[in-house]
Amino acid sequence: MAQKPNHVRWIMALGGVLLVGVLVYSSLQQTHERYEVCVSFKGATHCATATGSTYDQAVRSAQEIDCQLLANGRDENMVCLDNPPTSIRPAK
Repeated sequence: MAQKPNHVRWIMALGGVLLVGVLVYSSLQQTHERYEVCVSFKGATHCATATGSTYDQAVRSAQEIDCQLLANGRDENMVCLDNPPTSIRPAK
């Protein structure tokens, strides 16, 4: 079996390093915003913290967590998600 030229190995190694760098960078960008969101539904309240690349994504993620825990079934979950959160605050 023939040996690969040395420059091909360097190019492959550089490509691997670049790929890891892009993955780390994109992961850090996705968790830029962090909020605690409280939702009240059917007399119960739940607060969850979530992160996202934008305010809207972080709030929606936390609201989805809250509604999954407060609602029974898909129909109630959709009704819960249509209600605005009772509170939203930045989380550290």
